[in-house]
Amino acid sequence: MTVTQQQLKIVMPNARTQAGVFISALNTAMTQRNINTPKRIAAFLAQVGHESGQLQYVRELGSTQYLSKYDTGNLATRLGNTPEPDGDGQKYRGRGLIQITGRNNYRQCSLGLFGDERLLSLPELLEQPQWAAESAAWFWEQNGLNELADRDQFNSITRRINGGLNGLQDRLEIWARARAVLCQPSV
Repeated sequence: MTVTQQQLKIVMPNARTQAGVFISALNTAMTQRNINTPKRIAAFLAQVGHESGQLQYVRELGSTQYLSKYDTGNLATRLGNTPEPDGDGQKYRGRGLIQITGRNNYRQCSLGLFGDERLLSLPELLEQPQWAAESAAWFWEQNGLNELADRDQFNSITRRINGGLNGLQDRLEIWARARAVLCQPSV
């Protein structure tokens, strides 16, 4: 199953022209990672829609002060960043449509997408539509989110992506639009 640009615009009305930029990359990435049923696609688009501000952002926003949380301290260490204040929090900030964050996650994503560690030296690749979509689909597959989507366990999907339920209302609204567009029974 593929999604049309018109369907994507209904699911993510604020995407506007970005729907055309991302539709091919999203369809390719979803196909490669078995995000291929109406339920799976609807849940995936809802999460991607929220995480990217409806395809407007492929790089985490935030001041140097905000991003410093990834540079030193417990969170930085958990993400595989160095404990020194050396800027790797900025370098490995959230990127892609599901915001891959931290050196360890960039490394794993790079191995999954390319079979090498190129994202460690070129993290900006995840800002390109193809890799932004493919990194999101890779993350989805790695975290077993198709199975949760099959069981409509949307809150569990949100927790695996976000660590909590941040932005749940927005995610649910996008999910409702996606299900209305993609999960209609055929007559």
